[in-house]
Amino acid sequence: QVQLVESGGGLAQAGGSLSLSCAASGRTFSNYDMGWFRQAPGKAREFVAAINWSGGSTYYADSVRGRFTISRDNAKNTVYLLINSLKPEDTAVYYCAARRTMLVLTGPWEFDYWGQGTQVTVSS
Repeated sequence: QVQLVESGGGLAQAGGSLSLSCAASGRTFSNYDMGWFRQAPGKAREFVAAINWSGGSTYYADSVRGRFTISRDNAKNTVYLLINSLKPEDTAVYYCAARRTMLVLTGPWEFDYWGQGTQVTVSS
């Protein structure tokens, strides 16, 4: 089992930045690819970004590419999501997720372990 705990959400203004963190425990962190997803009110959960076990490969949804940056620190068992140029449509609950590494970072973006989520609200 992998336990994931997100933090860093909150209320932010459009145009600003926000950094989310996700702390993992329970298994060897570097054996897992990590991902971020989000779910806006009334909408299905959507894939946002993924990073491979080493941090050397990343992938982003088209809707966030260029504004979001995913990174990880295997020494701290933590994955991060930096959101720049916040937009009101970024308002959502953000979830981090883990899956046993596939070595090559590729879809489908199906993950086995999930955090409880952290709320991000962007005001205009």
